[in-house]
Amino acid sequence: MGLTARIRTRDGWAVSHAVVTVTDMTGTQVLRAEADGEGTVRDPNPLAPGAYTVIITAVGYAPTASSAIVTASGRAEVGTVTLARQGGTELPPPGPWTVDPAHSTVGAVAQHLGISSVRGRFTDFSAGIEIAPDDVTKSRVQAVIRAASIDTGNGMRDTHLRSADFLDVERHPEITYTSTALTAAGSDRWTVHGELSLHGVVRPVDLALVYLGTGADPWGGTRAAFRATAELHREDFAMNYNQVVQAGIAAIGTTLKVELEIQAVQGESLPQA
Repeated sequence: MGLTARIRTRDGWAVSHAVVTVTDMTGTQVLRAEADGEGTVRDPNPLAPGAYTVIITAVGYAPTASSAIVTASGRAEVGTVTLARQGGTELPPPGPWTVDPAHSTVGAVAQHLGISSVRGRFTDFSAGIEIAPDDVTKSRVQAVIRAASIDTGNGMRDTHLRSADFLDVERHPEITYTSTALTAAGSDRWTVHGELSLHGVVRPVDLALVYLGTGADPWGGTRAAFRATAELHREDFAMNYNQVVQAGIAAIGTTLKVELEIQAVQGESLPQA
């Protein structure tokens, strides 16, 4: 075994998206490895004896660097490395936050023909977040998406998605999401419980949320970043259209994967450009 390391937050949670880079004394990269789901790096390739620099990075965390000496065994045991959240704060400051659509993405992925995926996004949306001051689990989020803003990169497909077969934007122009509760799933991970109104149907939907950190922006404001995912079933929202092609394979999958990349600005409104 060459290099081993465990990447953790200050609260002891695994940082599963951490990357470990090793350089020699000339600055040349000799190894790059990603942590697994448990925040552990195990690279089987032995390193040549000598001195190295070990750099650990992860989105939302401040990078860290340390020295390592590799002996004749070829092993470098880094041990447990603790990463501090970028911006020096464990949670966003309390109060209102406004989602910045220009730096956020509301996307969805559907299976096509059982062998590939089609990605789409909504380009017109707004949302607000209220971080509770004393008990963060009482925080709230509310979002409104204009259904007609669906964009998959294909005009004919987008027109069909706006029709009564799918979103039916004439009768249901808005998609809304309102949170009802928040539970912790780790130091930087949360489950947002809420109600999604889509195609005239209201259903409970949970978002798996990751908090990526808070920091200053170039315009004098403070921003917080989040990533969230969810899984929806079209039939739950009365969207039952499908076309069956050869061998009984549906043209469009019944499951949608929702992918959100969110950047919010502290305050009740966005700064003026």
